[in-house]
Amino acid sequence: MTLPLAVSVGDLNGIGIEIALRSHTLLCGRGISPLYLIDREMLEQAADRLGLTIPEDFSILSPDAAPFEIDPGRVSTEAGAYSFASFKTGVELTASGECAAIVTLPIHKKSWELAGIVYKGHTDALRDFFDREAIMMLGCPEMYVGLYTEHIPLRQVPAALEKERLSRFLIDFYRQSGAEEVAVLGLNPHAGDHGVLGDEESIIEQAIAQANQFIQNHPFTGPLVPDIAFTPAMRRRFRHYVALYHDQGLIPLKALHFEESINVSLNLPILRTSVDHGTAFDIAYRGAPLNLQSYLNAVEYAAVRNRPRG
Repeated sequence: MTLPLAVSVGDLNGIGIEIALRSHTLLCGRGISPLYLIDREMLEQAADRLGLTIPEDFSILSPDAAPFEIDPGRVSTEAGAYSFASFKTGVELTASGECAAIVTLPIHKKSWELAGIVYKGHTDALRDFFDREAIMMLGCPEMYVGLYTEHIPLRQVPAALEKERLSRFLIDFYRQSGAEEVAVLGLNPHAGDHGVLGDEESIIEQAIAQANQFIQNHPFTGPLVPDIAFTPAMRRRFRHYVALYHDQGLIPLKALHFEESINVSLNLPILRTSVDHGTAFDIAYRGAPLNLQSYLNAVEYAAVRNRPRG
């Protein structure tokens, strides 16, 4: 029997629940069984506001969270608490083997903060839940980017660059991502230009050498000059990149593949995938056209990796 996919509904003041409702029939037609972590009262309230009919086979499970009045496009303590409870329930169901994987719809980090949630996002929480160094990988089959650092201020990135930590990250990323070759970006303009524009590249070189020696087939190349790493010629060679900070990797990814890219948490005992966009408060519940592709791809990625072989 195929296990369901847990779907945490994200911030209910945003677009996540509309995406789930509009995608449901299509997913079921692909043989996928989502289990949405929302209670009936909140689901009916959202569907009524959207003018949508709840499909008869829309399976739900209530998280341990209090219902609240949806306030479209607003940051709120109640929405933050509910989205975290939905996510935590999905993680628990997946870890216990009751669900095959968890797919997360977008949360709002400020709402989590207002609700007293200590994590900056899903990946931070997963690291703590499992005491594992979760890796955030974003992308699509044409290009995947692993982030060495994620949601930290830019001024903190150089201090986070350590040979042993980066080498371990590279090895874990290679093993978990299915990459054949990995392009590792430099930190500074021109990758430091031999120390003229910064010397952090020496740390990156040492980490790459150590990781290549461990893997033996030498899959890692770099440090590459960041401003040419994503040219068409480079992308014909590489499908997997490691960026040293958030925007270094996500600006080119979203410029090229915003609508179809997804977020995958690697290096964990469970599989978690997510949309690669936010809550879109500016269009939530306003009848604006929504692009469903990132969510559909996130669900499909999780489903494919949990289908029986043979």
